[in-house]
Amino acid sequence: MAELSIGRLSAMADVNASTLRYYESVGLLPSPERKNGQRRYDESILDRIHFIKVAQQTGFSIQEIAVLLEGFETDNSLSERWEHMAKQKRSELEERKRQINSMIQILDNGLSCKCITWSECLEKIQKTGTC
Repeated sequence: MAELSIGRLSAMADVNASTLRYYESVGLLPSPERKNGQRRYDESILDRIHFIKVAQQTGFSIQEIAVLLEGFETDNSLSERWEHMAKQKRSELEERKRQINSMIQILDNGLSCKCITWSECLEKIQKTGTC
């Protein structure tokens, strides 16, 4: 695989180079090899960066992402703790999904409506069931 500079990886991953350095500093990315003092990344790291970005965008904290990537730092079995966290986060995401779908429905109704204001549209929907 190709060795990528931080600038090239940054462009390919669509994140700032400072973000990559931050991910490295908090342990989300492994420390890359260095050549002449410059970071050199394997292209395969893109999948991990994509995972981190999606997790952040969907509300996972840095600590939660670290757990998802590397597990808990204990001698106990991680499966029970990981499963609890995964179920909790899944429930939160399902609720956000429900809210987003509800807003999409509201916007779709508004787009097909010829009302001037949202209040007028809601009034029509309440009276007639449609706008």
